[in-house]
Amino acid sequence: MLYSQFFTKTERQAPSDEVSINAKLLIQAGYVDKLMAGVYSLLPLGLRVYKKIEQIIREEMDAIGGQELVMPSLQPKENWEKTGRWTAMDDLYQLKVDDKEYAIGPTHEEVIAPIAKRYISSYKDLPKYAYQFQTKFRNEKRAKSGVMRGREFSMKDLYSFHADQADLDNFYEKAIVAYKNVFKRCGIGNLTYLTYASGGTFSKYSHEFQTLTRAGEDLIYICEQCKVAINKEILDDLKSKCPVCGGNILREEKAVEVGNIFKLGTKYTEPFDLFYTDKDGNKKLVIMGCYGIGLTRLMGAVVEVSSDDKGIIWPEAVAPFKVNLISLNKDAEAEKIYKDLRSAGIEVLYDDRSEVSAGEKFADSDLIGCPWRVVVSGKTLAENAVEVKQRSKEKCEIIKINDLIKTLR
Repeated sequence: MLYSQFFTKTERQAPSDEVSINAKLLIQAGYVDKLMAGVYSLLPLGLRVYKKIEQIIREEMDAIGGQELVMPSLQPKENWEKTGRWTAMDDLYQLKVDDKEYAIGPTHEEVIAPIAKRYISSYKDLPKYAYQFQTKFRNEKRAKSGVMRGREFSMKDLYSFHADQADLDNFYEKAIVAYKNVFKRCGIGNLTYLTYASGGTFSKYSHEFQTLTRAGEDLIYICEQCKVAINKEILDDLKSKCPVCGGNILREEKAVEVGNIFKLGTKYTEPFDLFYTDKDGNKKLVIMGCYGIGLTRLMGAVVEVSSDDKGIIWPEAVAPFKVNLISLNKDAEAEKIYKDLRSAGIEVLYDDRSEVSAGEKFADSDLIGCPWRVVVSGKTLAENAVEVKQRSKEKCEIIKINDLIKTLR
């Protein structure tokens, strides 16, 4: 991608009306545009990051047997009345058109259960796993924290259907591993903890994946021995003891929830009469689980924990481009390097702007946050070399052009 052809531009100053680091940097660097409180557009740079995160999640969901689909956001009131959530959810967007009422989906249990009913009737039809990437809508009373808490946001939700509790429990553990893989691949695995939380109306406990950050709205308590945590909301229930080893919870931290998983039981299969016939001919309710990851929230969390006073420091797996190539009045040579890197399958953002100073190019490079910066200048070309710097490090290196691709790989 040529910088001169960018749809967006960076801004010299961060927006003064934003408090969170992720909102300031994502807007200033041209990743997102704020339409109103809690509602953001993903601009070309932001969409590239989003697609990287989406693909990582897709690969991990496929690896545990998930099948991708897409369900509608516009949902009939009747389905929500069946589950009792039409009046129970205070953040549910409700719409009335021509005397008909609808929900604008914050989640999709009320849609997936009737779909599953069409195709599940026997134990032979189980288990089944379906997931989607979809826009969600929740009427957050206090939309804040940038893209980490919005009224419109992107989410992956997986739904599993099982014949019995043992089968659900088995898949649940696989989902935990898959989620850990997602967060590790996105570069925040070392800061993300499996966290025991309230199960609400579904079960005694559910599990969240909480990423440590000063911008977090939750307080969690980490067991240093087991590397798991509990949410403050159930601290008293567990008597401040680790649910795994029984030891004392040692460390309080602020964190943001980037994923959650629930054992739903028959909470949503019963209202929709989702039964199956077992081996003995008995009619039984299907058991469900659900598993969510907020993609835009995950993007924001990565920025919160991987940035500095100069800008974003993207982990390589989710960066919009691997390399930011900068030409300092050596366009012909830089153009050749640009083509060679692209031919080698390396994603490159080439800053080909001629009217911009070197200092501005370096500042924009730090702000945008690609993992590698490669500078082509007369000084380095005299040695048949380029200047290479990793965004996460201070030191620059002079690398021979013939060794550049090997270095970047």
